Amino acid sequence: MTSISSVAVVGAGLAGLSCAQALRSAGLQVTVLDKSRGVAGRMSTRRGEGWQADHGAQYFTARHPAFAAEVARWTDVGVAAPWTPRIAVLGGDDPQRDLRGSLGGGASGGVGDAREGGDGGLVRHVGVPRMTSPAQWLAEGLGVRTGHTVQAVQRDGARWRLGTAEHGWLPEAFDALVLAMPAPQADTLLRRGWQGMDGAVADADADARAHAQALADVAAAVTMRGCWALMLRFDAPVDLPFDAAFVNAGPLRWMARDSHKPGRTMSATACETWVLHASPEWSEAHIEDTPEVAAEALLAAFAGWGGPSPAAWTAHRWRYADSLPPPPGLRHWLPEQGLGLCGDWLAAGKVEGAWLSGHGLAMQVLGRQV
Repeated sequence: MTSISSVAVVGAGLAGLSCAQALRSAGLQVTVLDKSRGVAGRMSTRRGEGWQADHGAQYFTARHPAFAAEVARWTDVGVAAPWTPRIAVLGGDDPQRDLRGSLGGGASGGVGDAREGGDGGLVRHVGVPRMTSPAQWLAEGLGVRTGHTVQAVQRDGARWRLGTAEHGWLPEAFDALVLAMPAPQADTLLRRGWQGMDGAVADADADARAHAQALADVAAAVTMRGCWALMLRFDAPVDLPFDAAFVNAGPLRWMARDSHKPGRTMSATACETWVLHASPEWSEAHIEDTPEVAAEALLAAFAGWGGPSPAAWTAHRWRYADSLPPPPGLRHWLPEQGLGLCGDWLAAGKVEGAWLSGHGLAMQVLGRQV
């Protein structure tokens, strides 16, 4: 096997950035590409005139020692801090209701423990001054290329070449390729990406294509689900006896007083912001609804728990939010081809799972060195 000196990481969410940082720290040349305008993936914050709201991951906890050390590092440099909201658990104890989070990567933190009130005493953390901050800090010095939608891959001898919608084929070739993206997107790229930018099937040896198909099968084995998120702005304090709530009935799964998180500042025109997440089941059933239709249902559910009407709202549809547990024993790094997958969907979801997946894949890539 040849050694690896250059790696392309497609996806600048936490998994991709964790992988890229570990590889760069080991001395490899790393190129990170993302189709979006910024980094962070589902650790996202929506910003408007005088307001902001974390409409993706809501908080994160740290169970694994390696991630706990990383969170301590984030806290030391001021991009993360503990969050101590008043937590409520609302609604009936429905045994048929899926208790996993409505948005992978920690959208509702430890929603799996909702019946016990959350995360079993673990400290909840958030990005400061917004949830995107840890990812932005990790991205410093990586030279992330945003606005690069990778649509085609090509095996050029023992190296990888990438074709993008915006810039065509990149001039560089890479020893290894890491796909840090939702499972359905990885599946599509690995199955159809061999079709070149001009529509013709790109040259590739049969062995390389077969290995790519094997990883596509890994991605296809994972079920990802959507989530409707609703960001609410209020011009007066909201009189509810909690700052965040797990909801076990109706369309909602999570409600949070987003402006209560540390480091948040609001303008005079936006006194408070709240974030609502719908349940996976409701979101999947209504994934093609218009924002207006989805918002009407979620606002009605919020009102049912005592929430007032907002001064303004913004809806966001996450098509790939959380995932069901992956089948055991999935192989997601192919050293012979220098091809790998990472993402929270391979590591039990949540922010911690995303970071561990990316870091773990980096360790496997480095283990290939000879």
